[in-house]
Order: sequence, then structure tokens, then C-alpha cells
Amino acid sequence: MTTASSSAPAAGVTASTIGTWVMETQQPVRFKIKNSPGIFSKGNRDVLEFGSQGPNSRRMVVIDRTICQYYLHDIVDYFKHQQVECHVVAIDATEDDKNLESLLVVLREMEKFGVLRRDEPLIAVGGGVLLDIAGMAAGMYRRGVPYIRVPTTLVGLVDASVGAKTGINFESRRNRLGSYYPPIAAYLDKGFLRTLAPLEITSGLGEILKMAVVKDRALFELLEEFGPELIETRFIGCRAADEVINRAVSGMKDELQENLWEKNLERMVDFGHSFSPIIEMRSINDAGQVALTHGQAVALDVLFSCVLSHQRGLMAKEELLRVGRTAQRLQLPTDHALFNEPLVILEALKDTMKHRNGDQNLPIPRAIGDSQFVNDLTFGEIKTAVAGLQQLNAQLGQAKAADQAASAGSPA
Repeated sequence: MTTASSSAPAAGVTASTIGTWVMETQQPVRFKIKNSPGIFSKGNRDVLEFGSQGPNSRRMVVIDRTICQYYLHDIVDYFKHQQVECHVVAIDATEDDKNLESLLVVLREMEKFGVLRRDEPLIAVGGGVLLDIAGMAAGMYRRGVPYIRVPTTLVGLVDASVGAKTGINFESRRNRLGSYYPPIAAYLDKGFLRTLAPLEITSGLGEILKMAVVKDRALFELLEEFGPELIETRFIGCRAADEVINRAVSGMKDELQENLWEKNLERMVDFGHSFSPIIEMRSINDAGQVALTHGQAVALDVLFSCVLSHQRGLMAKEELLRVGRTAQRLQLPTDHALFNEPLVILEALKDTMKHRNGDQNLPIPRAIGDSQFVNDLTFGEIKTAVAGLQQLNAQLGQAKAADQAASAGSPA
């Protein structure tokens, strides 16, 4: 008795037609970013807009532990007033805490609470670190449950609120593990800024400066004029505050909307993030360095990129000085030991190139509010730019000393 080979095609079927399929689909993405003053005031139901409604509904809230002293009572009262069962999870959310351990803490609490697949959106209340951790947990749990962002820092308002990315740090690399998992909504309440330390305000201004220099000259002029007032008032009561926030958010939204999944690796919003990720993490992990906040590292990257542009004959010297002076007015650093080390900057660039699939794709400004990409930066240029940044700081120091002397000599 003989049997046919199991690999032989059936009569009338050719081998070339067997075993090849193509799955093709589209998934529309839509999420709301809304200014919502008094987000946890009892008359505001924005945060309950999505998910189950009524007295039997439940929500899990992940909150940055550092802000519990200011807002925990209000949040608990809010959900009690709305007759919604609330499970609050407070976690540490500094850059050091942006790791797998913190992610697992949130996931375990989600499992303990028994978050439903669709009707109980996770609510994340905190800065960019917390929003990234909670968003990544939401994307992983049951392969995705909805979540809502409520940013409480300036960086969170103008940056973390807008994109689809989530992430944690890994092996001393910033956001090396992550996903694209957008929220269903982000609600912006600048009232949270009134309890921020000044350093947190200036850090957020570093991200806003990035958007201003790379694509929005009018925003830059607002920072130039109102920067000190924005810091002093923490954006509460300054007449330029709403326009600054709205322009920054709108600029981010416009840049990200057509490229949310980063299919195109030429991204203007990567300005300020070409050299800073490695330098930021190294400054935090090396006890011998002055630790940089995210916004401070971004601002230094912006200034270094402006020096590169000036070296190439693009950005005029006066505009370079304007960027430096504005950074000073925003109380942002214009110099740091790690930006004086060409080999560290080269290492940072090489790591960034891996993230950009081997290309530099460096956004650099041609002028304030106008920019282009370059892909041919050399180590020689980096070394020259290091010297150029030092020279710029010397000029900024001289100008500041002259201004102080003039102020001291002016009549009362």
C-alpha cells in the first residue's frame, strides 16, 4: 500500500498559491485634548466623560505620591461626590523611578482592582514620568484598557499630554522600553502649576523653548517678553500664560498628528532631543555631575544645536544670542560639564542615530521659528561647537554683567 506525500498539493492546486496571506486593516485614532480648569471640582465631570456612569461605576486613579499632599483629599472627595468607587494608587514618579519595578506596581494594582476591559478607564494624575508609566501599564493590561491623562506639571501639559508614546527607562537609557498607546483623553488644568517648585516650571519652559525655536517665532517672542513673569506667577495670573500653553500644545499636536506612530523618522519635535537623552541620564546617574531635569537637558540641546546652525552660516549671531539670553531669562542652564565633552556628545549622537534607524535626522534652526534637517554632522563640527558654546556663554556672561552694572547705575 502506498500513501501520497503530505507535502504534495491537491489536484488542481499549485504550490505557489499555498500559504501566503496578507492582513491589511486600518485603525482610526482619535483622542481629546481639552483645557479643563478645576478638573476635580465637583461641578466638572470631564474626567468621567468616558466609561461607565452612575452609582455603581468604578475608577482606578494612579497619582504621583509627591502631589498627594495637595490633591489627594480633593480627588477622593470628587469621586465620593460623583458616587463613583475610587481606588487610588500612589507611586513614586521621579526619573529614577521610571523603571520596570514601578510599572509592575501599577499592573499588580490593576489586577487587584480587577479593571474591566472597556468601561473603567484608568486615570493617571501626575507629571510626564507618571503618565508614561501608567500609560504603558494600561497598554499592557489585558492587551489594552482605556486610560485618561491628567498632567500636573508644565512638561506634562505641553508635551506628555499630546503624543501616543509611553515608556520606561532601561539599562541607563531614557525611554528605551515603551509603546505607542494613546489615551482616550487628556485634560489640561494649569491650576496644578500653582503648587510646583520653580525648578519644575523652568523645566517645562525648556520644552516650550524647544517648540518656539524650531517652529513658532511668536511663541519665542512671548517667552522672551514674559518669561520671568511666567516663572514668578507659575502661569497663574500672567496675561500671556494661556497663549503660551495653547501655542505649545497646538504646535506639538500639529507636528505629531500625521506621524503619531513615527513612520517618518524626520520629526521636528525631536529638536532638543538629539544629544540630551544620554546626557540627561548620565547627569542623573553620575554623582559627580550636576543632575539635569528633562527640560534643562532639552534647553541645552537646543542651544548647542543653535551653535551648530550658526557655524554652518544659517542662524545669525544676533538670533543665537537672543536664544541664549531668553534661556537665561527662563532660568535655564546655558552650560553644563557634559556639553563640554565632544566624545560624550558624539556618543549621544550615535545612540540617537540608532533610534532614527541609522540616520542623524538632526533638526536645526535656520532662524528662530524656522528649521531644517541635516544628516552630515561631523565630529569636527561637534568639537568646534563645544568651543562655540563656551564662547557664547562668555558673551552671555559679559552682557549680563553689563546689564547689571547699568541697572545699578541707573537713578532710583
